[in-house]
Amino acid sequence: MTELPSEYHRRLPYGERISPEPLIGSPFFPFHGEVQVEPLNDPILPEPARGGANGADCWSCSHPEQGVIWQDAQWKLKAPKPSGLPFVGILEPREHYRLDNLPPELTATLGAMIQRVAKAVQDLDSVARTHFNRWGDGSEHFHLWFQARPLGMMQLRGAMIAAWDDMLPAIPDEEFAATTRQVAAALAEDGGEAVGSAGAE
Repeated sequence: MTELPSEYHRRLPYGERISPEPLIGSPFFPFHGEVQVEPLNDPILPEPARGGANGADCWSCSHPEQGVIWQDAQWKLKAPKPSGLPFVGILEPREHYRLDNLPPELTATLGAMIQRVAKAVQDLDSVARTHFNRWGDGSEHFHLWFQARPLGMMQLRGAMIAAWDDMLPAIPDEEFAATTRQVAAALAEDGGEAVGSAGAE
C-alpha cells in the first residue's frame, strides 16, 4: 500500500466491509433488506487526472453545444438526457475553468445563476424543490448539477436523490423536450438565449 498521507487515512479499515447500519431505516435510504457495502479500497496516490485536465481533451470544450438548452456570454445550462427525475441539468462556464481558478467576474455571478436555475426548475408543475451540488471528481471543467425533487415525493429528499434518479423510469422524450424548453425559456426571460438542443452527451 502507498504510504498513507494523514491520520484520517491511517485509521480507516481498508479491505473490510463497513456496516450500512447508520443508513438502514433512514426515511431517505432507498434500499430494503440485506445490504452489503463494498470493501473499502486502498487510496490511489497520486490521484489520477480528471477528464479534461488542464483543458486537454476536455469533452465539454470539444462538444460546446451538446445538450445545451440555455446560454449567455459566461454560462451554459445543459440537460444531458431524460432520466428518472422531472429535470436534471448541468450549469458550467463557457470557458474551461476549475472551481479554484474561476475568474472573479464569473465567481461574482455564480450565486445569481444558481438562484435563477433553481427557480426556473422549481416553476415546473411536477417539482417541489431544486437540489444542486458539485461533485467535481469526473470532469475538471467546473460544473454544478441541478436535480428536481418531484412534488410530494418526500422519500426523495436528501443526498439519495441521485440514486433515485438512476432507478426511477426515465421520463418520456416528449416530456423531456417540453420540460427543457420551459426551463430554458424561463432563464431567457432574465437574459441569455434559449437554445433548445438538449440531448445525450
